[in-house]
Amino acid sequence: MSKNRVLVSALAASLACSAISVQAAEGWRNPKLSPDERARLLDAELTPDERIGLLHGPMALSFPGGPPIPEGSVGGAGFIPGVPRLGIPALKETDASLGITNPGEVRPGDVATALPASLALAASFNPKLAYEGGAMIGREAAVRGFNVLLAGGVNLARDPRNGRNFEYLGEDPLLAGLLGGESIRGIQDQNIISTVKHFSLNGQETGRFYANSVIGEAAHRESDLLAFQIAIEKGQPGSVMCAYNLVNGAYSCGNDHLLNGVLKGDWGYKGWVMSDWGAVHATDYALKGLDQQSGEQLDQQVWFGELLKQASVAGTVPAARLSDMSRRILRSMFVAGLFDGKPSKPQIDAAAHAAIAKSVADEGIVLLANKGVLPLAAGKKVVVIGNQADAGVLSGAGSSQVTGIGGNARVVPIGGDGPMAMWGRQVFHASSPLKALRAAMPGATITFADGRYPAEAAAAAKAADIAIVFATQWMAEAVDAYDLSLPQGQDELIRAVTAANPNNIVVLQTGGPVLMPWLDQAGAVVSAWYSGQKGGEAIADVLTGKTNPSGRLPVTFPASLDQYPRRDLPGWGLPKKQQFDVVYDEGADVGYRRFAALGMKPLFPFGHGLSYTTFAYDKLRVKGGDTLTVSFQVTNTGKLAGKDAPQVYLTGAGGQKLQRLIGFDKVDLKPGESRTVTVKADPRLLANFDEAGRQWRVAGGTYQVTVGASAESVTLSGQAKVSKQTLKP
Repeated sequence: MSKNRVLVSALAASLACSAISVQAAEGWRNPKLSPDERARLLDAELTPDERIGLLHGPMALSFPGGPPIPEGSVGGAGFIPGVPRLGIPALKETDASLGITNPGEVRPGDVATALPASLALAASFNPKLAYEGGAMIGREAAVRGFNVLLAGGVNLARDPRNGRNFEYLGEDPLLAGLLGGESIRGIQDQNIISTVKHFSLNGQETGRFYANSVIGEAAHRESDLLAFQIAIEKGQPGSVMCAYNLVNGAYSCGNDHLLNGVLKGDWGYKGWVMSDWGAVHATDYALKGLDQQSGEQLDQQVWFGELLKQASVAGTVPAARLSDMSRRILRSMFVAGLFDGKPSKPQIDAAAHAAIAKSVADEGIVLLANKGVLPLAAGKKVVVIGNQADAGVLSGAGSSQVTGIGGNARVVPIGGDGPMAMWGRQVFHASSPLKALRAAMPGATITFADGRYPAEAAAAAKAADIAIVFATQWMAEAVDAYDLSLPQGQDELIRAVTAANPNNIVVLQTGGPVLMPWLDQAGAVVSAWYSGQKGGEAIADVLTGKTNPSGRLPVTFPASLDQYPRRDLPGWGLPKKQQFDVVYDEGADVGYRRFAALGMKPLFPFGHGLSYTTFAYDKLRVKGGDTLTVSFQVTNTGKLAGKDAPQVYLTGAGGQKLQRLIGFDKVDLKPGESRTVTVKADPRLLANFDEAGRQWRVAGGTYQVTVGASAESVTLSGQAKVSKQTLKP
């Protein structure tokens, strides 16, 4: 072949390659193609270094003596550089469980709408509010330039002392999965990627880097994993964040069974798995299902940078696996519309967003007990006692901490050192219950006592017509509660106040259940959780009757800590870096399920919550077949409009006694108004997981259900025959 012919041939080959490259580029830019196909085409254009660049990234925070935040990032939790050559945008990540966070004032002066705790959202039993809250956070993220939200916490509350329970959605897999999924869907609908986290069994904060969660496969599938599965199906999150802890001997972020076997295998999850910050321990996590190392400064090594590149060159991590990792990330970016000319940044309606926060608080506040003290009558002499109620409402601490609109009303340092010390402070949102009560009761005389001395508070209570004592339990990431008492002697304060004046109200601002040794003396007890930036107004509206309380407990309140399977918190007092087991021998019987199985009487049951009106249930119909369809009528039989959260429980299956929430609804009814509620059970809630067959099995036969206002309340009961069947895992 002549030299000219060789040159012509080479030129033709080059032009052909260029043409293929152009076609590929046109292809991945074509929004009519599926996200899978677009990701495949774009991934093929990446160089090895560009691909590795998508698989790891730092925090977008500046530490003393360290480098500034990465160029092109928005100050926040994390940053994954993009690929400008191909138009791949950077991933700009922020913690966002309860609103857009601003850790360490990395964005000076930036404030955001602060939602109530996720437990308050769960207490609303209202998926619509979950969606609205997620959409609100998504809009506020877009304005700031974030496109990935570290949200969607659905870990079950297995231990009431868990410092992060306030970030989660209670103890039931259906409730947590549905509300978590709706929140995620609200975020993703704003062209923002959401995570679901922390996968899986992140059941305590004590020793969270070394705790080995031990559980049987069937029990795991029927509880925590089912919550994740439902949330993923409903919300379609772009990413799953794996947890710090080990599960059955393998770290969650390097757990082949969890990530490759369950998540990507059985469930067919197509998004990517990102690590929690500081949760990566080896490069071979890439083979075990982890796709991206996040917050790499907190790990001992940048495992998914040069080390992963070397492993690929050596062949220990196949090139096909690296491509799978980057392709999954790109696919989620395409699904969220990050390439397709996102609409202009939304205009934020601060008042509308504040209204969403208040709606969650309104429907999440639970009236636990009431001896006729509530709602408050006008023209009374009222004393408000304790816990910064003159300034604002308490919030939970950690990476989810939001600086709400109006700034922090008051900050009370806790002390401590280490990487979490910056969150060692009690932050009160600028929504004062005292001021809100004065606005809501203009004819009343309302004074404040700080509650430092129980005897002084008792004297103030005795001199008033009504005494309202605010009690707090500050909970935080990385710290568990030692027990379920109210800290710093508050139980003594409440005893003194309730003994001095029977017309008393106890308002609890807690991150979960607490014991109430003073309950018999209390005139009324209200669980307000952490109520967000409009919490003061929401509390005042419930106390005065402007809002009829409709919250229901998403967690069981025990009569004693001895009612839980682990009286002593595993890992407490052990040397640092010592691994230990947390044996979940209760299996799938989390919370109310275990109380029912053992016949234990709680202080307040799951699903409990009082109203200022009354509701009746009748006209039950139970239809069988492949699943159960339960319909019944709810009627407001009282004199006030109100919202109810009727619950349907499976209480028997083929001769086996059990208790599982299989459906619920939230209905708003005027006095005398009726509405028919229909619940169709997810068949997995009627099934048991077959480990050997790796599938769900519905035994078939006669299945019993009850309808009531809580896990203990049985107003209606019925049964129907369900077909024997198997379901995919």
